[in-house]
Amino acid sequence: MTERPSTPTSGTTTEPPPEPPATATTPAAGTERVPAPGAAESGAVTGPGPVPVSETGEAGAVTGHLPAPAAAAGPAGRAPVLSVRELSVRFLLPGGRRIAAVTDAHFDVAPGECLALIGESGCGKSVLASALLGLLPANAQTAGSAHLGDLDLLTAGERTLARTVRGRRIGLIPQSPAAHLTPVRTIRSQMEETVAQLTGERNRSTLRTAAEQAAGRAGFPLDHLDRHPHELSGGLAQRAATALALIGDAPLLLADEPTTGLDRDLVDRTVDELRRHVDADRALLIITHDLAAAERVADRVAVMYAGRIVEITGADAFFGAPGPRHPYSRGLLEALPDRSFTPIPGLPPELGSLPDGCAFAPRCDRATGICATLPPLTDSVACHHPAPARTPEDLRA
Repeated sequence: MTERPSTPTSGTTTEPPPEPPATATTPAAGTERVPAPGAAESGAVTGPGPVPVSETGEAGAVTGHLPAPAAAAGPAGRAPVLSVRELSVRFLLPGGRRIAAVTDAHFDVAPGECLALIGESGCGKSVLASALLGLLPANAQTAGSAHLGDLDLLTAGERTLARTVRGRRIGLIPQSPAAHLTPVRTIRSQMEETVAQLTGERNRSTLRTAAEQAAGRAGFPLDHLDRHPHELSGGLAQRAATALALIGDAPLLLADEPTTGLDRDLVDRTVDELRRHVDADRALLIITHDLAAAERVADRVAVMYAGRIVEITGADAFFGAPGPRHPYSRGLLEALPDRSFTPIPGLPPELGSLPDGCAFAPRCDRATGICATLPPLTDSVACHHPAPARTPEDLRA
């Protein structure tokens, strides 16, 4: 594993109560998913051959084989924007303890596609995002690869990441926009500075025009550009962060829990707005524990549990028929109020003391002795006994 240096973050501020922003380009709220031209609808697929993977818990390792997924279908069969293989993150603690935050993540994101990475809080989703951006703390070690085009994000140096990746090739929409924005500066000044940093432009009139264009693309009202972050609602702070992410025309937008703290109507507006920016040249990786938001905008869904991706499949199949196949994935859906509203029993394991076998086994009513060994991710699901497929009639029952 390789160590990454720590990177400072911006100042913090308090986010005021949200108010629904109005924009002519925002679709009306509803339950339908928002498609994009050329977006992939297929599930995780197998490639030409298995890739050996070392699945490591705190007490030892079990070697499995993970099918190398073919590139997610994009326009004209184009290569993935992002290709992640066996990405693992470990945090080294005093006394020699290791936290297995992410283990062997494996997925692609295609141009024109939205992939939703879902799971409970603490499962490793945001750590994975930080690894892609090179923003892990100094005690982190990484393994595997994450190719953004021909650049491996895990081995790239800080100079390369800062100058060619963040903002230019990956646009980040952060979990807490109000904390991400500089509290003592206006939104306009922050946008103009970002334009200057990414383009080298210094003409004040040009910077002003570019900032207003970026705000317009994100549906941010121009008459709010001279306000400070604390003067914005939660929804408008989110739009300001989106505008900043769009300035560099990055081919990958990475939204890390973009709907945290927003009411339901504003959640729908926010994810609709993010989806609107997915096109033939841009993909969206949205990290969320909000299943309704994922259902609304995702083409594919990857489910993470205890640091591992345990299922990856098409969103239509996941939320409709045949439904998810991993018991944990199914439990997530059945815990929703508009489903059976049945919580998953027990608690997730500590990432510092993962079992050698299936981490979900202690909470699973289908667990058997074979679950003491770690299941590989095959046929889109990492489970020794995946749930049987359901029919539309089962879903309506």
